[in-house]
Amino acid sequence: MVNMKAANPEKGLANEKQKSIRMTNISAAKAVADTVRTSLGPRGMDKMIKDSKGEVMITNDGATIMKQMEVLHPTAKMLVELSKAQDIEAGDGTTSVVVIAGALLNSCTALLEKGIHPSQISDSFKIAGDHASKILEEMSVKLDLSDTTSLEKIASTSLASKVVSQHSQELAPIAVRAVMSIVSEGDENVDLKNIKVSKKLGGTVDDTELIDGLVFASNHASHAAGGPTRVENPKIALIQFCLSSPKTDMENNIIVQDYTGMDRILREERKYIVNLCKKIVDTGCNVLLIQKSVLRDAMNDLSLHYLAKHRVMVVRDIEREDVDFISRTLGITPIAHVDQFTSEKLGSAKLVEEETVGEGKIVRIKGCSNNSPQGKTASILVRGSNQLVLDEADRSLHDALCVIRSLVKKRALVPGGGAPEMEMSQKLLELSRTLTGAESICVRSFSEALEIVPYTLAENAGLNPINIVTELRNRHTNGDKHAGINVRRGGVSNMMEENVVQPLLVSLSALNLATELRSLILATECVRMILKIDDVVMVR
Repeated sequence: MVNMKAANPEKGLANEKQKSIRMTNISAAKAVADTVRTSLGPRGMDKMIKDSKGEVMITNDGATIMKQMEVLHPTAKMLVELSKAQDIEAGDGTTSVVVIAGALLNSCTALLEKGIHPSQISDSFKIAGDHASKILEEMSVKLDLSDTTSLEKIASTSLASKVVSQHSQELAPIAVRAVMSIVSEGDENVDLKNIKVSKKLGGTVDDTELIDGLVFASNHASHAAGGPTRVENPKIALIQFCLSSPKTDMENNIIVQDYTGMDRILREERKYIVNLCKKIVDTGCNVLLIQKSVLRDAMNDLSLHYLAKHRVMVVRDIEREDVDFISRTLGITPIAHVDQFTSEKLGSAKLVEEETVGEGKIVRIKGCSNNSPQGKTASILVRGSNQLVLDEADRSLHDALCVIRSLVKKRALVPGGGAPEMEMSQKLLELSRTLTGAESICVRSFSEALEIVPYTLAENAGLNPINIVTELRNRHTNGDKHAGINVRRGGVSNMMEENVVQPLLVSLSALNLATELRSLILATECVRMILKIDDVVMVR
């Protein structure tokens, strides 16, 4: 017989090139997945990340790890984007989605070596993904948002794998109360921008609290000039202009030739500032919030002294991104110019006071009067003994908030501990037996790849993964669809009875079916995309 590769050497070289590129892409993506795999689950390891500036971060949050990694290979970057997409979609499951994608790519390697065409693998994976959606729907359990105990258990499950997992009993109720305080009956989504998380160094994570109103960890300016530290029934204003002398443009100069000219300039500046402060005081305002300015000082010593003299509390350096949140919480409009400053623009509350927290101070505004649906907001003050713990507590709390948001979107849950993946694996294995040819082989490989999650959970918990996965497989084959890995007891048990649960996020779209399913769908889409790349073209 004629050797076809010898007869058509150019085609043979092209096929070899395509195969080489495909394998390189898969290897690069698998390398990224292997990096985060050890951080999966409640017994997963943490990563210490050091950036070019020497700053150190300790975390096991998949999205944070992936975001900080310096990834150069374009296919590996696709997994970074995959993790980012999962973080935006559900806020949790960022490690799982990358690990599943890595396992699917590993199964693709074996399928390609068997001579199955990439397009056929891709189409078979699509069939498996669609069937998995039905499996997850069948095993989900409906949830009532009024059941706060269940919500707290779900939030605790999401916190179990974090560095601050020992504080999950304190953080989980805070996350639940924060989200439920801004949700109205009938809401199908939650805007987490309505929850402001402030960080303050000092104390422990146990000192984290949900604030009734607002909290500022920024400078409390007026105390330095003898201003009040406590104001009852305050009249509050939020301004976006500066209480300091006006500055010239960068290209302009003021030339002063003698002391008289200098004295005249100083007098005019003083008059200008005093007039500004007088207009504010005349409206009855006694708490002033000033937005941070990048062009000049938000206020100077003269304005600070004048306002303190009239018993006006000043909180300066309010960040621009916080202005909208403060406005909605207090029910006020930011004032951009002093001419717009009127008593009608003032908000009210029960109390504004300065408190000493750790080595610093914070300002609390309690009992905000605005209760309109548009103004529903919540504030959380996160504490930590050092900056590393503080930052990780902030990230962990964000994940818990996202989990509760997922339950508002779709009020259903599924068991944790690798139970959904094993149930899908066994059902897809049954499906593969009804198919024929390459399609059957591909769906079977897909089902086997899903076992990576329970296998990794057992491995990271120090258990024998082969024995655990075998027992788990037998339990699911016998109809125990809620069986999962109990890392506390070191064995297999019913996850629903152990209260190890996670949210099922289902939208109207047939594809956006769950946090778990969304992980699977996103992973499948990413793998199919990588699989169909057969060349890399460099452009200028």
